[in-house]
Amino acid sequence: MLRLAFLFFMQLMLWFPLGPEQALAQEANTAVGTPAADAAVDRSATGGAQTLADILARQEGQTLDEGFRRDNIGDPAAAAAMTQQLGTLGGASDPDLWRQMRYGTAEVRVSAGGDVAKVLIQDGGMTWLNFRAGPLRHYGGWLLLGTIGGLLLFFLLRGRIMIDGEKSGRTVTRFKAIERFAHWLMAGSFVILGVTGLLSLFGRVVIAPYLGKAPNAAILDLGKWLHNMVAWGFIVGLVMVFVMWVAHNIPNRTDLVWLRQFGGIIGSAHPPAKKFNAGQKMIFWSVILFGTSIAVSGISLLFPYELQLFAKTFAVINSTGLPEMLGFGVLPVDLAPQEEMQLAQAWHAALSFVLMAIIIAHIYIGSLGMEGAYDAMGSGEVDEAWARQHHSIWLEEVLEEEQASAPPGKAQQPAK
Repeated sequence: MLRLAFLFFMQLMLWFPLGPEQALAQEANTAVGTPAADAAVDRSATGGAQTLADILARQEGQTLDEGFRRDNIGDPAAAAAMTQQLGTLGGASDPDLWRQMRYGTAEVRVSAGGDVAKVLIQDGGMTWLNFRAGPLRHYGGWLLLGTIGGLLLFFLLRGRIMIDGEKSGRTVTRFKAIERFAHWLMAGSFVILGVTGLLSLFGRVVIAPYLGKAPNAAILDLGKWLHNMVAWGFIVGLVMVFVMWVAHNIPNRTDLVWLRQFGGIIGSAHPPAKKFNAGQKMIFWSVILFGTSIAVSGISLLFPYELQLFAKTFAVINSTGLPEMLGFGVLPVDLAPQEEMQLAQAWHAALSFVLMAIIIAHIYIGSLGMEGAYDAMGSGEVDEAWARQHHSIWLEEVLEEEQASAPPGKAQQPAK
């Protein structure tokens, strides 16, 4: 009984010093709701530490300004004198030290490992993990499923784009062997990269619950090796395709006609086009721009301590003043290697989802969606009727070149 009475007395002693004003302040903090929405949250009752309102907001997933903890790392000037009680502890306590480590402000010295080894706690890791397991999976997955569903619906409504009339029986070379090699090198490696990337993101929620954690780990281990090796083939194919086709993908006035008539995909018009029409040019530049950015960010993930991109990129963006104009403030330019890797991985994955959706549409048009389209990259030869219907300007140029190169006095031979 004495022990219970003592505990009850101590609880009263801990509560009464707060006083009615402080108790009301704590209740007001709870009633306010989201601390992030209140620019002047009163934390005097907790000595600057988090309040019950902060805890509840964090549990509800609300945005919380961590500045009150990040900046609360002690004050050496406030340390008591050596002759006073607890004076030898200085102006920083153990919690202050842990906050310094968490937010990267502690003065850490290491004998080996350099700046990387100085990062003992990396606060942004949970932000990256939550993004990867939440919005990235959710929106990325629905983007791919939505693209496939939209194409299926389009096929049911439009059907396959057929060649008007009969085939001519004469073929013309659409793509040479070296062009097809570059295309399939890039396309095949991209498919492997896409599949292994999706497995690494969805394996824990798709494979592990059904096959078990060990099979999932074995699949992802093999997938990681394939992803890192095949990536170099994708880069080689990307460079080859750019060098060979960039001159044919410069926009021109003919593209406006193609866009105005929706390329004949909607309706029955057959707009003129050179070797690549406006739709193919959009695919080309999407692959080049997105693919290059994905490749560069992927290389930075393979060599995270040698190639760090985002701090330098943020510095350039900050120099324009655009982030502050848009209300984002100054972007961070002092990033740990771990933060660079997290940003690079998020960027790498987000762009990959966008490019995968574009490529899915490209695969549909080049196979099921259009009669004769696959022959261009299959055998390299397309029927003249198909070429005249979809690339009439290019066909005329090819026939003129063949006629000009024919020996004098020899009758023109039909294209084989």
